[in-house]
Amino acid sequence: MSRFLVAYRETFAALFRDRYAVVTMILAVIIYSFFYPSAYRHQVASDFPVVVVDQDHSPMSRSLSRRVDALNAVYVAAMVSSVTEGEALLARGAAEGMLVIPEGFEHDVLRGGSGGVSLFGRGAYLGRASQVLQGVADAATAFARAAATAQARFTGAPASPPVQLVQRPLFNTREGYGSAVVPGVAQLIVQQTLLIGLLVMAGTRRERMGRLAFSRAGLAGIAAAFGTVGLCSMLYYNGFVLWFQDYPRGGNLWGLLLASVLYVAAVVAFALFLGSFFRTRERPFQLITFLSLPMFFLANLSWPAEATPWPLVWLAKLLPTTPGINAVVRLNQMGASVSEVAPQLLNLALLGVLYGVLAVWRFGRQPQGGGAQSAAERAPDRAGR
Repeated sequence: MSRFLVAYRETFAALFRDRYAVVTMILAVIIYSFFYPSAYRHQVASDFPVVVVDQDHSPMSRSLSRRVDALNAVYVAAMVSSVTEGEALLARGAAEGMLVIPEGFEHDVLRGGSGGVSLFGRGAYLGRASQVLQGVADAATAFARAAATAQARFTGAPASPPVQLVQRPLFNTREGYGSAVVPGVAQLIVQQTLLIGLLVMAGTRRERMGRLAFSRAGLAGIAAAFGTVGLCSMLYYNGFVLWFQDYPRGGNLWGLLLASVLYVAAVVAFALFLGSFFRTRERPFQLITFLSLPMFFLANLSWPAEATPWPLVWLAKLLPTTPGINAVVRLNQMGASVSEVAPQLLNLALLGVLYGVLAVWRFGRQPQGGGAQSAAERAPDRAGR
């Protein structure tokens, strides 16, 4: 049997003997697939309390308050007559937003004026503040449109505007936070579980053997074994999990498979290169846990690249997650063509070659006393205990 197949087979054997590797690379993937999306099960936040400061005390101001209270996103928790009282409720966390209806509101509207109102968000939680302000603003806009239509009918002007704006989400059809975040985070989970699992096994063998060295065929077998695990994780997340959790999916299937192969190859090569520097099995947990959030933000999925300093933009291109997350989300959620994600796919291919060469260089020397050994042959006995 060739050294490649021996290394491939025995790497799997070593993986299943190491309970930490099994928990990290297999069980953690399954647990995260149900645990993480559950936080975004409802997709759109609703029923946030707001306070209405009604300084007008008119039928029209009360009508606007009732319209706000009828929203799904918010409900009127209190009606007060001064801004100071409203600010006190915001400071205590009893309300997430405040609507101020000034004195003379009805008078200004009936005279054909703007009848302006003021909106304030608490801001302690940006997602909540955005949802509250958007909901109240929509209610105020609808109220203003209804008032304008009623006044137009009274004066004999056209009863409805000539143009109506209809907004329809193109990709995130449910307009939910989970649909925007979970598909990208799933790709980060695949990378982090692969990194931790591979680095833990490398650190364990380094503790026992000192310096590690493999032949190119043996190293390729190790990479192929971990790549198989990573590809199964990609298919599990982008296939079953997105279907089960009912997230946007079903875009470019063949493009997704191509991107998945390139992404997993780049991640495994990156992990092998990093693994050559670890001397203990505990250190990978500390490092990867600390770097998970920065890696996600550097992928520019939730934070635009245009607002990121250019040194960080270029640094992010050295991480497989940056092109990997963007390519997979565009292909699977947005139905992009392969040509449209060609820069990301090329970035992944170059990273796979770069870190692959560096890994061969780091592990390239033959061990003393014989031929190249596979990963599993160096696995310590205590790994499975």
